[in-house]
Amino acid sequence: QLQLVESGGGFVQAGGSLRLSCAASGRTFSNYRMGWFRQAPGKEREFAGYISRSGTSTFYRDSVKGRFTISRDNAKNTVYLQMNSLKPEDTAVYYCAASVVVSTDPKNFDYWGQGTQVTVSS
Repeated sequence: QLQLVESGGGFVQAGGSLRLSCAASGRTFSNYRMGWFRQAPGKEREFAGYISRSGTSTFYRDSVKGRFTISRDNAKNTVYLQMNSLKPEDTAVYYCAASVVVSTDPKNFDYWGQGTQVTVSS
């Protein structure tokens, strides 16, 4: 089992920034592709961003491109989500997840963290 624990969520005003962290343990972190997902109240969980095993490849949903940046430190078994220029519509519970395949579909991610709340006020 790969255990994932997110941290760094909180309350921020529109235009502000937050950095989420996701610490992994239990298996070889560098073997997994990592994704960040989010779920707002009453909505389905949606893909936010992806990072390859080495960290050299990333991609994002259109609405966060240019504002969110994913990175990882395999030596620290941690993946990050830097969120800048936050908007009220970014308010959601944010989850990190691990997959053995390249995907944006939550169904293809085998391990999930418990989530961290991000609230952006207008």
